[in-house]
Amino acid sequence: MPGMTRNSRNSQGARFPGGFAPEPEDDEPKSKSQRKRDMTALQDLGAELEALAKDRLARVPMPEALADAIHQARRITSHEGKRRQMQYVGKIMRGLEDEEVEVIRQALEGFKGTSKAETARMHLIERWRELLLAEDAALTRFLGEHPGIDVQALRNTIRNARKEKELGKPPRYFRELFQAIKTALDLKDGKGRAAEETNPDHPEPEA
Repeated sequence: MPGMTRNSRNSQGARFPGGFAPEPEDDEPKSKSQRKRDMTALQDLGAELEALAKDRLARVPMPEALADAIHQARRITSHEGKRRQMQYVGKIMRGLEDEEVEVIRQALEGFKGTSKAETARMHLIERWRELLLAEDAALTRFLGEHPGIDVQALRNTIRNARKEKELGKPPRYFRELFQAIKTALDLKDGKGRAAEETNPDHPEPEA
């Protein structure tokens, strides 16, 4: 390979002080497949936003143009019209800064965590209802863990729920029992939060 001539060295030194050219950047443009995956991920993110409940959607920080496009998509009833509008939503999202996309993604993840907690709570209420209907001893345990509720009203609801099940009647008291258990759990949680806010540095010792 021919060596570098004096003229070429002088030319190099004129363009780069000290005669050293900068190292080439390592960053390479994204591959076609990677760009496609990114586009699909943003399209999915837009679909999640469109499917959110109205109150949750209002709490997601996003540019006004994106919010308007999503609200428009929610109003469209035809399949083809919604498909075109969601493509437009995806186009807007591809124009967002990475930081804006990350804020949206974090908000959606937060909602998912809340939904999991709500689902777990529903399952807890349902388990208590099954126990209370199956055995009298469960009521004693429930009252021990959830003091301050109307004991007689709860007993009556349990008795009526058992009776309507035996008679094959509509589950009116079955649903009322669910609400009674939910109220008891909410009351307990409310007292717990109030105690933490009143004396956060000195929690009560565990029994």
